[in-house]
Amino acid sequence: MKVSRLANKASMRKALGSGLAARAALFFVVVGAAALACAQTGAMSPYQDEADGVSAGGKWLEFHSDDKMTGAKKVRFEIQSDNYFREDPEYKPRVNLYCSDGKLKLAVFNPGVKLGPPNRPPGWWGQMQWEVMVRVDDSHYFKGWNWMRNHSLSMDKGTVRGMMGAQVFKVELPTRSGRQIAEFSPSGLNLDRVRQACDLTAKKPSKD
Repeated sequence: MKVSRLANKASMRKALGSGLAARAALFFVVVGAAALACAQTGAMSPYQDEADGVSAGGKWLEFHSDDKMTGAKKVRFEIQSDNYFREDPEYKPRVNLYCSDGKLKLAVFNPGVKLGPPNRPPGWWGQMQWEVMVRVDDSHYFKGWNWMRNHSLSMDKGTVRGMMGAQVFKVELPTRSGRQIAEFSPSGLNLDRVRQACDLTAKKPSKD
């Protein structure tokens, strides 16, 4: 009888252990599935006061926040490039559109690497500028973008509008490792969302 009771206890412990293992496995499956879904449809925001991003179509993400002082509704659209630059294989070049109360305030190209000093004469208002080569689908041209804090460039509105409706968007620029190209796949963007949030519409590429 004693041997039987010991055997029963051993069986119960084994069953309990199997049940716990099964529940743990199920937990990790659920967590993994949730993480995969988040990776496919959105992303965590790097900013404290900004909601996590949701898909804006294609490879674009959309982030929302409120200005704490003015109450302005702010929306940020971001797309990351399909490739890395040699200096940093962990951070992809990206384009961000910053909109507030239904208007575009700033469009920024961030190559993810430190930029050297401006490489062309200042703009009309004395802004320090960098010259880049841009390709939008089958059109390519040079642009002078305003230089911002050694690591990003302010884009012109015409290029932004061309990119919005394009299948191919590329930016070539000189870096410390030589000339490099950031390659984007901008198709699929929800143009209605951008029009509502930024008062922007897509158009054919423009050199103006």
